[in-house]
Amino acid sequence: MADEAPGWEAIDAACRQLHGTQTPKHVGYPPGVHLGAGLQGCSAYDADDHWHYVTYGLTELWAKEEGADPEVSGWGYELTMRVVKAGPEPEGWPFNELEFIARHTRTRGHPFRVGDRIDRERPIGGLDQTRLTAFAVLPDPELVPMTTPNGSFEFRQLVGITADELTEMRATSTEAVLNRLRRASPKLVTDPRR
Repeated sequence: MADEAPGWEAIDAACRQLHGTQTPKHVGYPPGVHLGAGLQGCSAYDADDHWHYVTYGLTELWAKEEGADPEVSGWGYELTMRVVKAGPEPEGWPFNELEFIARHTRTRGHPFRVGDRIDRERPIGGLDQTRLTAFAVLPDPELVPMTTPNGSFEFRQLVGITADELTEMRATSTEAVLNRLRRASPKLVTDPRR
């Protein structure tokens, strides 16, 4: 049936298991992934002291695409980001950053793996008063890998880092710096004020 979306339903189920029955703030990205957008959509969930953003569209949401790897759904991952609360509604800039990074994956054929760093070479989100200029990629600490009729995938979290932290990661390793940052924020919540 054309309207079946086993991939979308799997993401919804994972988020429901973690966040309960709350209704997230959801945005779509017209015209959608089949017509050039990086993502189909993104939801932001209230996670107490932060918003948990989860993407839809780097995996195969509807039918398995012809010629695709039967074991892997799409690119094999969806992106997440945890952003400290700055008000009663999720901020818009993480929706934009996640779509930009997903579009980069699609247009350049460049997936982002755990341990990678993404240098935005400017303040993330276009925020004037943040020192965060890059992202590190890690497994989402609470959303586990999934298997769907379209193949398996995992959730990869982006965490905002400073230029100094990026330099330190290049000199040592991404994980070494993230382990240090986890002491202050175990779930590695991105805080643009730091």
